[in-house]
Amino acid sequence: MSRLWVKVIVRHRIDRQLVVPCAWGEQAEALRGALQLLDLPMPMWLAKHDGEFERYRKTAFLPDHFVENVDFQKLEIDFLDDTDTKRKSGDPRNAF
Repeated sequence: MSRLWVKVIVRHRIDRQLVVPCAWGEQAEALRGALQLLDLPMPMWLAKHDGEFERYRKTAFLPDHFVENVDFQKLEIDFLDDTDTKRKSGDPRNAF
């Protein structure tokens, strides 16, 4: 099973964190559940976040991405894939 790692960053340090089960493509639902446990509001999920999550399997939300005021500098999410499939980089420098 894959997981979503949610980190609340305050002054460049992890203040709170939580890991929740998450299947690929269900990151919004997993994030919503994690934020309920952390008692935080849901951020606006923009096209920028879709692109970053698709490409890097991680993205970050700044206070501007929240409708409500938040007391942290960044909310980061990382998709942790527990399957044995390896992703290949499209960078030609990694061809070897």
